[in-house]
Amino acid sequence: MNDATPAAENAENTDYDALTRDIAEVPAVEVIVTVAVNLMSAAAVKLGLTEEGDAHKDLDEARKLVHALAGLLDASATEISSFHAAPLRDGLKSLQLAFREASFVPDEPGQGPGEKYTGPVYG
Repeated sequence: MNDATPAAENAENTDYDALTRDIAEVPAVEVIVTVAVNLMSAAAVKLGLTEEGDAHKDLDEARKLVHALAGLLDASATEISSFHAAPLRDGLKSLQLAFREASFVPDEPGQGPGEKYTGPVYG
């Protein structure tokens, strides 16, 4: 008699190596873009820009995420092509403007999240 549940049997028979790519096969540009998109998505949630609206809004957390995104894009600017960089920079600017709009007391130009890397952002 086998004590294993059907789910456990399936897990034992699954070839996880076949389901995932070896990190050695992933180009650096793809890793950078994926991280940037994840930062953008998390920042949008923390800015209240999702369907749930203000349910997850947290400007302190959003500031950190936008700042990290700006740093990543600044550091990788020469490593990724304009094809990848341009939409990421546009998304960053949109998040920076959304942050400024959501703030009760907006930062001075050049002092907002990520503006250390991008310079002042104006609408």
